[in-house]
This record gives sequence, C-alpha cells and structure tokens, in this order.
Amino acid sequence: MALPVRDQLRYWGIAAAVFVLVLWLLGDVLLPFVIGGAIAYFLDPVADRLEGLGLSRIAATALISIVGMVVFVLALVMVVPALVTQLVELTEAFPQLFKNFRTFIEERFPAILDRNSNTHQFLVSVGETLKSKTGEVVQAIVASVGSAINVVILLVIVPVVTVYLLLDWDRMIARLDQLLPRDHAPVIRRLAGDIDNVLASFVRGMGSVCLILGTYYAVALMAVGLQFGLIVGFIAGLITFIPYLGSLIGGSLAIGLALFQFWGDWASIGLVAAIFVTGQVVEGNFLTPKLVGSSVGLHPVWLLLALSVFGALFGFVGMLIAVPVAAALGVLARFATGQYLTSRLYTGLVGQEQDDD
Repeated sequence: MALPVRDQLRYWGIAAAVFVLVLWLLGDVLLPFVIGGAIAYFLDPVADRLEGLGLSRIAATALISIVGMVVFVLALVMVVPALVTQLVELTEAFPQLFKNFRTFIEERFPAILDRNSNTHQFLVSVGETLKSKTGEVVQAIVASVGSAINVVILLVIVPVVTVYLLLDWDRMIARLDQLLPRDHAPVIRRLAGDIDNVLASFVRGMGSVCLILGTYYAVALMAVGLQFGLIVGFIAGLITFIPYLGSLIGGSLAIGLALFQFWGDWASIGLVAAIFVTGQVVEGNFLTPKLVGSSVGLHPVWLLLALSVFGALFGFVGMLIAVPVAAALGVLARFATGQYLTSRLYTGLVGQEQDDD
C-alpha cells in the first residue's frame, strides 16, 4: 500500500531541505565535485558515441581524458595567461578610456557638454569613481579567481572526479533508476527524460555555441589588430547563452575600443562591426538551430533569475547548479500546469457536467 500523499510530501520536503542545507554549508567543498559532474555530463554522449564505434567504456574514457588533458594544458599555457593579462589591463585602462571618451566628446561635440552642465559633472564623477575603484576591482577579480578556481582543484580533484563519473555514468543512472519509488517510477522517468532533453539542448548545445562564437570573436578581433580582442571575444562568447546580449555587449565594447584605437581608419572600425554582425547571423541561422534546437524551455529571464538567486544564496557553486535546477523547475512547472488543467480544481462543475455527457 502506497504512503498517503501527506506523508510523501513530508518525506520529500525533508529531503529537499536537507539537500539545500548541505549545499549551503558545504558549497566550497562540493565545488570540484559539481564541476566534475558537469564535465562528465557534458562528455557522456561523446563516450556513448565512441562505444558505438566499438571501444569499451574504459577505452572511450581514456581517450577522452587524454584529449581533454592535452586541450587543457594547451589552454593553460597559451590562452589563460594572455586572457588574465588582458583582463587586468582592460580593467586598469577603464579610467583612461573614460577620460579619452570625455575628451573626445568635448573636442568634437562641444555643444553637447557644457563644463557647467549636469552631464559634464556626472561624467567627471564617474571617471573619478572608476579611477578610485580600479585597484579594488582588480584585487576582487584576482581574489575570486584564486578562491573559486584553486590550482589543486583544476589539476587534481576535478579531473579525477570527472574520469570516475564518466566511467561509471551509465551504471549510476541504472542504479538510481532501481531506487525510484515503484508507484512513481514511470512519471519520474518521464520528467527526468524531459529535464535531460532541456539540459542536453541548453548546456551541451548552448555551451558549444558559446565556445565556437567566443573563439571566433577572439581570433577575428585579434586578427584585425584590436587591443584587448581576446578578452572582448571571451566576454562576448561567455554570455552568448542570453540571446542578443552577448553580441550587444561584446559588440558595443569592441566598437567602442575600435573608435579610440582606429579613429579615422573607418575600414578597421567597419571590420570590427562586421565581425559581430557576421557572428550574430551565423549564430541565429546556423549554430543555434543546429546545436540547440528551436525549443529549449529556458526563458532568458527565468535563467537570469535562477543565476542571480542561486549565486546570492550559494555563491559560485550556486551559479553552477542554477541552470540544471532552473531546467528541472521549468519541467516540473509545466508538468504541474498540465496536471492542474485536468484536475477538478480547474474544470470544476463545468468539467464534471461535460464528463457526464
């Protein structure tokens, strides 16, 4: 005999509360395991594909690990130092760039900014704020990177966790399936399949789009000689998962830098603009439809809310789990809506009369 609904709700509520409490208390400890699990989930289809080609799970995992380690070492040696250097230099250059922008406006459009106007005073105060806060921003960036991405985590714990989870992924899923409550197993499997489809479309698909576009923007901007092109491309690619925001912020930043660097060289400025227009066209017409699909089920506003809430509550770990939790909550909300639309609470007496007829 199945447990009453009230008892089931109590047990599941206690389990959810314990999960949230553990996440809140052990967020920093769980960080390498969350990262390793995310990487294993991302790479599981690759391992399945290699198994389909005749490799064993161990051989597929070993091949993926070797390739991943080579890519990681190359990125660590060739890309990460330049990325961090450009990020620090760009942050330190903001006050001077803002000063140059104000001088540029005053020289070419003197009627817009009267030195006694409120607009001029506002720009002066913003420039002074940027100048005074630059050191703090750089220190905060370095401190956050140092605490969130520890060398030991990157070089030891995360790879080990990823390899073990990738090796045993199918067995873990099968074991979890055996532990499902028998009365609810079909519904849980269906919901889990829907959540997996959303995550596969968004995390794997959109992650690939971000990687492709970020690489394209960085390489193209450095090719045209734009200063800070690598970090601008990285930023644009990183936030591409929010429609139009990546190209808008990255394009505005790149074109703004190009105006100061290439003023008078309109061909170079046009090339920078064309890079982002081309990236937007390719992303909207080819990459997103092919890799993500037309229906992901994660609205950008819902995603931003999840990132903000979980980041505020659980820090960096919360931001990592925000996307899967948002996907799960979205699927559960659609399931609950469907149940509500067929319930007596929604149909009322009208629905009962239609059933009687």
